[in-house]
Amino acid sequence: MSTITWNKALRRLPWWLAAAALAIGCLLWIYPFLWMVSASLKTSAEVFTKGLDLLPGDPVWANYERAWVEAEFGKYLLNTVIVTVCTVVVVVVRCAMAGYALARHNFRGRKIIMGVLVATLFVPSGYTIIPVVDLSQRLGMLNSLTGMILAMSGAANVAAILLYVGYFRGLPKELAESALIDGAGFMTVFFRIMLPLAKPVTATVTVLTFLSTWNAFFLPLVFTFSRPDLRTVSVGMLAFVGENTTDWSGMAAAATISLLPVVALFVVLQRYFVEGIAGAVKS
Repeated sequence: MSTITWNKALRRLPWWLAAAALAIGCLLWIYPFLWMVSASLKTSAEVFTKGLDLLPGDPVWANYERAWVEAEFGKYLLNTVIVTVCTVVVVVVRCAMAGYALARHNFRGRKIIMGVLVATLFVPSGYTIIPVVDLSQRLGMLNSLTGMILAMSGAANVAAILLYVGYFRGLPKELAESALIDGAGFMTVFFRIMLPLAKPVTATVTVLTFLSTWNAFFLPLVFTFSRPDLRTVSVGMLAFVGENTTDWSGMAAAATISLLPVVALFVVLQRYFVEGIAGAVKS
């Protein structure tokens, strides 16, 4: 090997080492997901006997059928889709309007509202479960999907509001001013001009809200104590836990099914998600 070739190899060595380290890190990061998919195709005995081995003996596709039919996971998945989609819509509209008002309008008490919103970040979510349940019971919505949606979307969502505040502050004021001169009202300016321009932030808030709602356990559990048919996928996992045994392979199959919509949503919105985070940080 010539001296020039050897020097080039030495200069590229840090890059190869960095690539190898990243590859190992990625493998460690996705290994739990790969193991879960592998466990969903094993028997309950193989889940323990094969340990960390990812290759099942004979794929047991009946695990998915058992999870979907016998454990009624299809019903839980439908409930989760309804709750998650409605919660995302409510949170996006409410947080976008709040962020727009806080970012583009100076009014009395604006700083106080911002301070109260930031202060709610330090309040654990478990502390609010009692008043939320009590209010839902008084309104007759405790054991219903409507009550669950209102409870899930009624949080402060400070991170989402701050993302919209940072993004709307970076938009030119002339856009709204020219629309107002042309006779457009406040709501018209917001929904037809400002909100479409905030597509990256909307995608970011959609993904974050989707993940938090889809994976929520405590609140859906409380709202479905007396209505097991209204369970979401996270609470529905309890169907695989028996008094003496646990159906680990069926639980893995159900978990794999529940992750597919999350992965699909992130793949579709990943570009806007990154743009929304970068734009908010830049602002």
